[in-house]
Amino acid sequence: MATKKQSSSGSDPKSKRIVKSKMQTTMDEFKQHKLESGRSGQTVKNRKQAIAIGLSEARRSGADIPSAPAKKATKKAAKKTTSKRK
Repeated sequence: MATKKQSSSGSDPKSKRIVKSKMQTTMDEFKQHKLESGRSGQTVKNRKQAIAIGLSEARRSGADIPSAPAKKATKKAAKKTTSKRK
């Protein structure tokens, strides 16, 4: 049986509507250079950061959005964690 892949904006129409409206307002603010980050209040200059802010606002408004998958450790990080034996 093939499993149905869940969309990034949740499965129900309410979640999709919330995400669409929040992302639209967030990206409009970003394009007009009016979007500010949370605590520091600095103007957001990175598109990925603007998307993250929009998703965060949508989650707070009640949209059912899964969190981002955890990143895997790189080889450099793995080398740092292992101790060298002499």
